[in-house]
Amino acid sequence: MNTLNKRSELIKKIALCGVFAAFAYVCVCVFRIKVSFLTLDIKDAMITSAAMIFGPVPGVAISLTVAFIEMITLSETWLYGFIMNFLSSATLSVVASIIYRSRRSLFSAIIGLITAIFSVTAVMLLANLFITPFYMGVSTKEVAALIPKLLLPFNLTKATLNCSLVMIIYKPISTALARAGAIKKTSSLNSAGYRFGGKTLAVTLGALAILAICLVVFFVVLNAEILFF
Repeated sequence: MNTLNKRSELIKKIALCGVFAAFAYVCVCVFRIKVSFLTLDIKDAMITSAAMIFGPVPGVAISLTVAFIEMITLSETWLYGFIMNFLSSATLSVVASIIYRSRRSLFSAIIGLITAIFSVTAVMLLANLFITPFYMGVSTKEVAALIPKLLLPFNLTKATLNCSLVMIIYKPISTALARAGAIKKTSSLNSAGYRFGGKTLAVTLGALAILAICLVVFFVVLNAEILFF
């Protein structure tokens, strides 16, 4: 019976991860912003939320799945886009998940997301230095020259925007799943995930303010353009 329960839980977990992957892909379809040769989307917010609920390994699996589907359906950059998308999603979700799940609290979530922002920014800058020259047919020196005026602000703002969305959507999603019996409630909290208590509104408003600032940076500073399908 115990084996059957474990198998049932595993199947449920895989199914839920599939749902998160589907929503992440929808996020790519409905919201994309072009900045030079770079593209901003909000799928990492959904993937990171899933990783914070289910763990870093599912986060990597969802990142790989969504990046592959995006490559064969929407991407114009093929393998290059696949690698960069996977690295971005996997780094952000894994770092945030590992830190948050070590101690489920609002403070841990914030520290995890901040650490994830700087981690993914560093990883993407290195990836651009090593991979972009082959894709664009330019020298590493030319790519390095883009770091201060494009690559650094883009990756830092993109990660910040996605993490602000995580702060908005994670609690409602995890609470709804716990109440529906789809995931287990944590022993120390009333529902899965961190407890906001009276800070719910303040956290949401703060995240919305950060989100607005990020959009201003993209459209005013980086001259972004919305991509329509």
